[in-house]
Amino acid sequence: SVGDALKDRFDGASRVMVSNADLEPSVPRNDLTPHRVPRRDRYRFQLRPHNPDHKSPGAKDLVYLESSPGFCEKNPRLGIPGTHGRTCNDTSIGVDGCDLMCCGRGYRTETMFVKERCN
Repeated sequence: SVGDALKDRFDGASRVMVSNADLEPSVPRNDLTPHRVPRRDRYRFQLRPHNPDHKSPGAKDLVYLESSPGFCEKNPRLGIPGTHGRTCNDTSIGVDGCDLMCCGRGYRTETMFVKERCN
């Protein structure tokens, strides 16, 4: 499926750096006719792998310039509240699950009994 293909590309994304040192300067045009630049040439920079041992990304590879900030620890500068003290669902394997939300730190469970009146 499309989702599986995107997930595979996401999992294989590579960190890159932008390098424009090897580019030749653009040649000025004297005519007044509009010049269409192919999409692949529109942005005048080259992506190089962050790790020199890795290959350069292909046209269909997903890339990123910097790692995403972690959500586990509090970071007021970035507005990240952290996950300490939050309520999680110990039976969920989703983002609300304790294994993911507690970032491997472990967690305490609490059982609550609620008494409700029936009509």
